[in-house]
Amino acid sequence: MSKILFVMTGADHWTLADGTLHPTGFWAEEAVAPYQAFKAAGHEIVVATPGGVVPTVDKGSLAPEYNGGQEGADRTAAALAAMTELRQPVKLADVDLDDYAAVFYPGGHGPMEDLAVDAGSGELLTLALESGKPLGVVCHGPAALLAAVKDDGTNAFAGYQVAAFTNDEEIQGGLADKAKWLLQDRLTEAGVQVQVGEPWAPKVVVDRNLVTGQNPASSAPLAGELLKKLG
Repeated sequence: MSKILFVMTGADHWTLADGTLHPTGFWAEEAVAPYQAFKAAGHEIVVATPGGVVPTVDKGSLAPEYNGGQEGADRTAAALAAMTELRQPVKLADVDLDDYAAVFYPGGHGPMEDLAVDAGSGELLTLALESGKPLGVVCHGPAALLAAVKDDGTNAFAGYQVAAFTNDEEIQGGLADKAKWLLQDRLTEAGVQVQVGEPWAPKVVVDRNLVTGQNPASSAPLAGELLKKLG
């Protein structure tokens, strides 16, 4: 049994361009689907957040329309309630990468607020990438890649192929015109090669030890690819 590190946002809001605080956090499916896959394969999960704060779920991600109906929403809520690791996160600053076989970053708009500018998270991502360990990042989770800046000022993920929440999806989700910046744009500016798939359809990109997914629907397939890498 291996230990897998879930690095999760500690933010419960996303600051929009006009200063409005948009309530958010992590997206339920993006934590639940990989968690269940990893646990079913016999792995142990440890959750880490900036400052060790208990992560906040985006309440929107528990709505029936994002879970295939009320029954699915109830299942997701029950699954979250059963994830005891969420209630006992470790501090991101205390994480020793050597203790873990793989690293996974779920999304939600929360990472746009904190992990995108968290130097400690950026350093961990850089180390994970260089270590060759399986590294999975999904949806808005790739915002965290923006903080992975090397000593020479370049991004550690420059030149890598990734999937991430797209401009089209942000537009269709209704927040693009209110955002300070868009994830696809910022990643592209940092030299990261974003592979754009159909909005809301599963898309997973594997580049060396990095496995990325475009949106919530990509969470389960991404977990499958990470498990293959764990052998």
